[in-house]
Amino acid sequence: MKTIVSGIRSTGKLHLGNYFGALRNFIRMQNNADNRCFFFIADLHALTTHPNPAELHPNVQNVLTDFLAAGLDPEKSSIFVQSDVPEVIELYLMLNMHAYLGELEKTASFKDKARKQPENVNAGLLTYPVLMASDILIHNANEVPVGKDQEQHLEMTRRYARRFNNFYGVEYFNEPVAYSDGTEMIKIPGLDGSGKMGKSEGNCIFLSDDEKTITKKVMRALTDEGPKEMNSVKPDYIENLFTFLRVVSTPDVVEYFDEKWNNCEIRYGDLKKQLAADIVKTTLPIRERILEIQSKPEILHKAVTIGAELARESARKTVREVREIMGFKPF
Repeated sequence: MKTIVSGIRSTGKLHLGNYFGALRNFIRMQNNADNRCFFFIADLHALTTHPNPAELHPNVQNVLTDFLAAGLDPEKSSIFVQSDVPEVIELYLMLNMHAYLGELEKTASFKDKARKQPENVNAGLLTYPVLMASDILIHNANEVPVGKDQEQHLEMTRRYARRFNNFYGVEYFNEPVAYSDGTEMIKIPGLDGSGKMGKSEGNCIFLSDDEKTITKKVMRALTDEGPKEMNSVKPDYIENLFTFLRVVSTPDVVEYFDEKWNNCEIRYGDLKKQLAADIVKTTLPIRERILEIQSKPEILHKAVTIGAELARESARKTVREVREIMGFKPF
């Protein structure tokens, strides 16, 4: 049985990029009887940006609600909140002793975050890859579903596992690899013409958005006057709309609008109406489940209680064995 670990930061409600880029894959993974899955909400990782304490717990609740509404099942996966497993912090401390300043300063995520928030270049930001490694190694994962932007962090996790094993002369930690089921990872673009949907970019369609809100957001998507020559290359912001279509619409719909584009007959209003309707078909069942869960908070409590117990059982075993390897002995 393969152990699979992944998490999503608790920065608020989840959007279509989270769903198609991660959640839908999580659901496929949990439904494979050969997988032992741990999916968590990374509230400790969120601390690097100094979130408002009053917003931290509601953000965790939002992500957990979206997890369950999208189809994650606490009877098939361990679904938990990162901070409910304090053993990960202990492993984080131990692995920090084998992480070096030079390599941490060179990570793309650190350089990017330091550039974006120069007034808050904290130690947690610097050692973010070590905490991520701890999240993965605490369960001795075999595979980790990651996007392109996290590949460097996964390689660092492999490095820390290898470094620990070599330093102590053991074959303890697995060197986890990127999860792949043969399907290509989907990157959902923003509707504002940018390359990626994200909360900080303000270009999201959330899983909890109602039909009116979704339609309004889609109708505001960036377009132009249309092609002037037949079979011309689509600009990036138009290709973004077609990327969306290919994800949520049927092949005949995509083919229809492709043909309209190639013949210089595209009507963006029609395309946007179709796109909005097809997005609503995807998200409406999830939204209905979100509303149901919000009215029954005991569903959240039960899910994370079960998940935390399973995660802590796995984590306690790892920390106990790591302590012994490192020389910590009980009296």
